Amino acid sequence: MINFDLVKIIRFSLLSSIGISLLSACQLVKVRTHHLQSSLTEKTDNILTNNQLSEATRSFLRLQNISSNQCLAQIDSCIEQLAKNDILDKDQFYSAASELYLSKAIHLKKQTHCSSPLALTSKQNTATTTPQQNCQDQQLGYFDQSLRYSYVYLFLSSQTPETRLFDLRQGQVRTFYNVALSQLMTKAHERFAYRKIPQQLKLGSSTYQFDLAHYPTLQNAQISKLQSSYTLNFSGFYSINRQEGLGAEFVMVKALQNEQNATATSNVFLLDPTQAYKDRPNPNIHEARYLPVSTVVQPIDAQSSVTDILSGKAVFKVEFYDPNLYKTAHIHQHDYTLTANYSVPFGLWLAENKLGSAGYWTLLNREEKLRMPHLYQLEPYQPKKKIIVMIHGLASSPETWISLTNNIMGDTKLRENFQVWQVFYSTNMPIFESRYQINALLNQAFAQIQPNSPSAKDAVLIGHSMGGVISRLLISDADISERAIPYMNYEQHTQLQRNPVIRERFIFKPLKPVSRAIFIAAPHHGTEFADRWFTNLAKKLVVLPTTFLNDVNIQIPHQKSSSAGLVRSGPADLSRDARFMTLTTQIMPVPLIPYHSIIGNKTQSHDPNIMSDGIVPYSSSHLEGAISEKVLQGGHSIHEKPEVILELRRILQTHLLQAK
Repeated sequence: MINFDLVKIIRFSLLSSIGISLLSACQLVKVRTHHLQSSLTEKTDNILTNNQLSEATRSFLRLQNISSNQCLAQIDSCIEQLAKNDILDKDQFYSAASELYLSKAIHLKKQTHCSSPLALTSKQNTATTTPQQNCQDQQLGYFDQSLRYSYVYLFLSSQTPETRLFDLRQGQVRTFYNVALSQLMTKAHERFAYRKIPQQLKLGSSTYQFDLAHYPTLQNAQISKLQSSYTLNFSGFYSINRQEGLGAEFVMVKALQNEQNATATSNVFLLDPTQAYKDRPNPNIHEARYLPVSTVVQPIDAQSSVTDILSGKAVFKVEFYDPNLYKTAHIHQHDYTLTANYSVPFGLWLAENKLGSAGYWTLLNREEKLRMPHLYQLEPYQPKKKIIVMIHGLASSPETWISLTNNIMGDTKLRENFQVWQVFYSTNMPIFESRYQINALLNQAFAQIQPNSPSAKDAVLIGHSMGGVISRLLISDADISERAIPYMNYEQHTQLQRNPVIRERFIFKPLKPVSRAIFIAAPHHGTEFADRWFTNLAKKLVVLPTTFLNDVNIQIPHQKSSSAGLVRSGPADLSRDARFMTLTTQIMPVPLIPYHSIIGNKTQSHDPNIMSDGIVPYSSSHLEGAISEKVLQGGHSIHEKPEVILELRRILQTHLLQAK
């Protein structure tokens, strides 16, 4: 017998379940939990990070029933249509338009026929342009539009930048502004190949004027490269020191002036460089060519209307800033932190000039451009900054100072108070000769600085390995000529009679502007490592320049030299038994100049007679009278270790306090 009540209950349950399922299927809003990473990505991604428009721009277009592809396909008419809708939120419109134009420009950039730099030259017919140039002009126009819309959003919206400081969209649009300006500047340089910064630039109906008031070094400077530094990175750098802010960052490379004549002059060995450059500049003192540049853009007329800015009627000015001197830019009645990059110019200089490999080739006398030492200023000379001089060691180059220099650039206090000069010299030369030539070079460089300025006093000398030995002699006061001359052979005596200036190789006077020195892994008393069988074999490969030998060691036809005398290679001079060490090991810095020692120790011992960095023993690096001595676990390249860099920063900061 059928239980009808049970059937009713079952039927009711089924209908209820079906009803609930149907209601659930009609429910539009459901709760889902995303991973934190997905949520953050959805909020922050934009055309620059994920090759698609940001969620804010896509949502804005959906509200108008316009797809992203539709708008990008007819971007000018799309933006015009959106602009006519008075109901829309203007801030959302400005930010979306900025990203849309930037997206359009980036899309063109990826096309082969548009990305090839085909710049106009004086030989080309400027009346007609190629399809490639037309594409580049169109791309520049889109960057211009993106820049103008982002400027209006950032500075002329209903809300000031300060009131939406933590607003995510403002951060995105600031990046659109920075990138659009960066790309506009670099693409314009590719397109028009100007050799110096022009007074103004015409891009369709838009005009940009260039203002160099905050970077006078660039006035009339010849340019060989203008490149965005935002995406550049280098192996060998622990970090790229940047400052996040407003504006675009570049590295600008100044063209060499009179390169052929300067190179020919610098390749000649000079026995008396002081006399040779008495009445003319020394071509081996190099002003900074690889320069960091920060730029911002704003209307020349601060009262320009939104309509004039967006239409291109308002003339924009691009202001160039030296980030080593300026941290902020004044825009629309307020100061804003500048975007800046302090590492890339140094890295690009090292990479393009291949200084690392050149240091090794000097030992074999294969580096023709290094007969004489060179001095490189890493930034335009600043009278208000004290000077750090760095001198590298054997078979090395300024590349050895990557970590230290980069850290100085990354330390705000040090960057604002110091400028770096780096010496590059041929380490195959006798140390007596290197010390004499570097001394003359530095005296000539210091003679060019502004008297009575902070840069004219309290300089710091930092030397590694052989450079440390040279640095010690650069701040000493001694005349060892009477002791040294008897070691000369007959040929060297003959040349001394002909050229009395040779005697000055053995007379030491402290460099006047230097008031502190730091010696790192320096073999002040020589090293047994210089006499090992494999180093003796390597020393046989070291060749001295013939031009140098002819001036200091006259060769008598058909007669062998009686002995090496005092003319030995740099590596040979580092032997404990070398005549150079016999004559100089007891020479100490003058009492008024404090000095520091930083020493590596590869052994597990703390016994001074055993400790060594693997090349130089502690007993050779140790100097009595040092106001600080730091022994750290590590080898001969101890100066690359973070602990040493921190110690150097401590010393330099102490120097600033005591120099006031």
